[in-house]
Amino acid sequence: MPEITKDTIIGDILRICPDAVPLFMSIGMHCLYCPSAQGETVEQACFVHGVDVDTLLDELNSIIALNAD
Repeated sequence: MPEITKDTIIGDILRICPDAVPLFMSIGMHCLYCPSAQGETVEQACFVHGVDVDTLLDELNSIIALNAD
């Protein structure tokens, strides 16, 4: 699995790792499947939702690593 970076598009994350949905929801990103969210980068989404991008990246990459096993 590729590493998620601040430039990764939310729609791409949802396609490669649907298990990340609860994480996004838990931090207030409830519009994951709306067109604007699908094209946002992780950094843009974090800015809009007031979330620390590095913390979210760590959590996302941990979820992806667990799913790769």
